[in-house]
Amino acid sequence: MPDQTLLKSIVDIYMQKVSGLEEHCERCLRTERWGGSVVLMVVDAAFTSIGLNYFTAVVPKVEEFNKKFVESGKIRNLRDLAEADIDELRKVWRNKRSWIVAKNIATYLSKISEDDKLAIRTWAKNAKLENWKEDIGKIKGVGLITFQYLRMMGGIDTVMPDKIVKRVINEILVKAGLKPVNDDIKFVKKAEEVALACGYKPIELCWMTWLIQPEGKMMRMEKYSKLLLKI
Repeated sequence: MPDQTLLKSIVDIYMQKVSGLEEHCERCLRTERWGGSVVLMVVDAAFTSIGLNYFTAVVPKVEEFNKKFVESGKIRNLRDLAEADIDELRKVWRNKRSWIVAKNIATYLSKISEDDKLAIRTWAKNAKLENWKEDIGKIKGVGLITFQYLRMMGGIDTVMPDKIVKRVINEILVKAGLKPVNDDIKFVKKAEEVALACGYKPIELCWMTWLIQPEGKMMRMEKYSKLLLKI
């Protein structure tokens, strides 16, 4: 890798905009987002996969699902989600495809262990980036981005190759005199390498790219700081 100090100084400038991110990322790696509910993490991943605004569309709907189904005791674990009635679920979120994805992921993971947290962490530890299509990626609607998102929530320190993450990290590479990386698998490996070389966790680099995006007159990090504590 060329000039390490230049790369690090560029990454540092970006990371300084999102101070306080470490705690959120640590919680993600401990599988403690959404109060430690793996059901909510799976629903979050399934909703996120259709590309709507995460903070204004996905999060409120996951919260609504939580109130109606999880807190009420109707859905206590992944197995319950796998068996849930899709028409009931669609009262919260109309997109049928999202629910098929959520239910199929829940079925897949619940076969690993009856303990949801153990199931997702065991899966994530053994899942290999290169084999993602033979893994949970076999499920229709689960692309590499969703695969990576689930791995992160299962405790793996990595990045998602979505368009914002790629745009920001490739921008950093170009500023440092490096070539941008377009291939998704190669991009994930490059982003991990850059993060570690600059003294950050890959997951921190990943979340930084989303949280520095402007929304209205504020940066998302400021706008949604209270929300981050919940999710």
